[in-house]
Amino acid sequence: MRKPALYSQSREVADRTVPAHDIARTGVTRPRRFSLSSPRLLWTAIGLLTVLLLFSLRLGLRPQTPPLTQKNIDAAVLKTLETTVLPSPATAAYDAISPSVVRVMAYGRSPGRKGEIERGVGSGVVIVDKGIILTSLHVVQDAAVIRVVFFDGLMSRASVISVQPENDLAVLQARTIPDDLMPATLRSTADLSPGDQVMAVGFPFGIGPSASAGVVSGLDRSFRSPEGKQEINNLIQFDAAANPGNSGGPLVTMDGAVVGIVTAILNPTPARTFIGIGFAVPIENAASAVGMSPF
Repeated sequence: MRKPALYSQSREVADRTVPAHDIARTGVTRPRRFSLSSPRLLWTAIGLLTVLLLFSLRLGLRPQTPPLTQKNIDAAVLKTLETTVLPSPATAAYDAISPSVVRVMAYGRSPGRKGEIERGVGSGVVIVDKGIILTSLHVVQDAAVIRVVFFDGLMSRASVISVQPENDLAVLQARTIPDDLMPATLRSTADLSPGDQVMAVGFPFGIGPSASAGVVSGLDRSFRSPEGKQEINNLIQFDAAANPGNSGGPLVTMDGAVVGIVTAILNPTPARTFIGIGFAVPIENAASAVGMSPF
């Protein structure tokens, strides 16, 4: 018997639509046709276009940042100056130097009396964070005991480690110091001129720390002690109020840097009060008393 011939199915037959009544029998489904007129496709396109339109409108309505100009900067600075109260130069100078200023107290002993007798109060300034302090020699001279009080209230005994009698200077070493002790910034007097603003900080009559502001009145001045025993040269003359107790304290510029150590006031009367002329040893001389040259 002849076997029937086997042929591959032609494309025409393969693409032929299967009748509906044969779908259940064969399990073949009719392929969906893609149509541009489909309502579902139309609504999808409308939704996408709406989203794009809203996004474009939002970008168009967003305010543009104007370019930064010098005029804008000047206006902002001017407004800040008009609405903000800035500290005075004297306030800034005091804030910078006050953590380095100390009260210096000298004590003596009297025969036949027990205990210590306070002989005088002066001022000093910390120049090295290990507790090295500059002050006036006449504040601590011949003292049996010296004590200093730091900015945080800590009291410590101190000893004299160096003196410079020709400039009325003494260098002290405190035995105990605060953990956060701040030394003062020293500034050369090379560019100091009459008229420059300065401040004297110390303990006048033991009150303080007190600040008084003025100007440099002159340079390279000389002063002779009232007893006529000593003459000091190359001094800074200033008119910031200074009184007994200010001796040994710093004379500072408006940036808080030390340019001198207050040593004397000029008053030809017995009152020993300030009449407008004070003197300070330039910091270059004071630094040399410590054996250091910071400039």
